[in-house]
Amino acid sequence: MTTDLIHSLLDDAFPGAAIEIVDRTGGGDHFHVTVTGSAFSGLSLVEQHRLVNRALAGPLEDGTIHELRITTKGIA
Repeated sequence: MTTDLIHSLLDDAFPGAAIEIVDRTGGGDHFHVTVTGSAFSGLSLVEQHRLVNRALAGPLEDGTIHELRITTKGIA
């Protein structure tokens, strides 16, 4: 899995959001994503993370992404 593919999936789900992706181990299966956008404003942290998990459901379900750390931030 490449960071470009993850970025594309997140960009499709959260247009206009600021997205940062770090391959934590260099092996292409452990990532930390940070997504900052208006889609998260007013939502609980759990709801925000569910949206990110939903956007990355395919690679999470098939094991392409083995471990995912999520940071989300809403903007007004």
